[in-house]
Amino acid sequence: MSKETIYKNKYFGTDGFRGEAGITLTADHAYKIGRFAGAYFSSRAKDGRARVCIGKDTRRSSYMLEYAMAAGLASSGADVYLLHVTTTPSVSYITKRHSFDLGVMITASHNPFCDNGIKLIDASGEKLGDAEAALIEKYIDGEAGELPFAFGADIGAVYDFAEGRGEYVAHLTTLAEHSFEKMKIGLDMANGAAFAVAGDVFKALGARVFTLGDAPNGMNINLACGSTHAEMLARLVREKGLDIGFAFDGDGDRCIAVDENGAVVDGDKMMYIFAKHMAAHGRLAHGTLAATVMSNSGFFESLARAGISCVQTAVGDRFVYEKMKECGYSLGGEQSGHIIFADHASTGDGILTAIMLANVLCESGIPLSSLASGAVLYPQYVKNVRVKDKDAAASDAEVQKTVERAEKEIDKKGRILLRKSGTEPVLRIMLEAETEEKCRKYAEEIANVIEERGYYV
Repeated sequence: MSKETIYKNKYFGTDGFRGEAGITLTADHAYKIGRFAGAYFSSRAKDGRARVCIGKDTRRSSYMLEYAMAAGLASSGADVYLLHVTTTPSVSYITKRHSFDLGVMITASHNPFCDNGIKLIDASGEKLGDAEAALIEKYIDGEAGELPFAFGADIGAVYDFAEGRGEYVAHLTTLAEHSFEKMKIGLDMANGAAFAVAGDVFKALGARVFTLGDAPNGMNINLACGSTHAEMLARLVREKGLDIGFAFDGDGDRCIAVDENGAVVDGDKMMYIFAKHMAAHGRLAHGTLAATVMSNSGFFESLARAGISCVQTAVGDRFVYEKMKECGYSLGGEQSGHIIFADHASTGDGILTAIMLANVLCESGIPLSSLASGAVLYPQYVKNVRVKDKDAAASDAEVQKTVERAEKEIDKKGRILLRKSGTEPVLRIMLEAETEEKCRKYAEEIANVIEERGYYV
């Protein structure tokens, strides 16, 4: 089926089904998704039995959802292969490599532990399309009729497939073009899925590895650590005199770097470095990369000065990859650290991104701070506002008037963007201006109007 957005989904957003575990995302939801997916993909399998792999992050609720999903799949006749704790990119890689009919990742990415989510990945390793999500939603809501249960020998089996994660680790090590034995590298695993993968990869590549966020307890995932909280990693890099640090998110598909001085190098600056390096080596297809509208205006201007083109997409690595696939681009990503190397993956992969950046450092012999200095970014501030109705809040006449007034005062020396989150009841107010003070001032003014208009949760 087409991956075009043809259905306004009730449960599935741009990055799967996400909600508060036990409240808006329950074991029953996972079971029903499994029931439908098992029947749907088995009916299309050559031998009438779908094969599905499942990975999960370290949240307490991930185990509950994993087992509920496996029960639903097996009761509809699908065979289930459990990868256990692993990253989202590894599920994508294993799904494609082993010709699974479906891959499932239980995760809420960078969200706190009380949230969780279900990402569905098709046989090509890409995120499942909206049409299939629409069918699943109809079944969840009882609009598609009941499905027969498998019985006897037709009931699906559930297998331990931990070796799949090992295959992924081995695959990543083949992508390093240099030994990292002279490098001292810090890794912040966010107490998430990357803790089961990243350390093994960089140790196998010879690096001296220093770790943070590698003691998950089910409730500390992303807690003051990882790609959204790089402060501890920055301190570790400075105190230990490390060459570089990498911070991942809960499911390992994002990466934020920290340079040798402890300064954060975000997705925009990393994409700038990769684009210049790839262009210099003839590997940047069409001399162009894809990035979302949330990337910094200074990033686009810096690329232009370097003679590199960039096309903008909607927010979400799914949309970035669709544009890359459509146009044949080899590089794309998001400011948040989702970076896609089309020659190696069909989704953002934080550990792959870290390997690629370490490759650039080894090959150039230039410290990260110098490599990143060519990307001159504007001060940027994002305020997240939890609202009852994202569409209504964004289109409200008084909110729009406030935005227009602020845009006039900024006078083309920045920009304002209201973006509806695809995974949370959140409206993101993004400001770029000459100073951070102005960014915060106008963001707060817009947020105040949203509150006054009664949209706050």
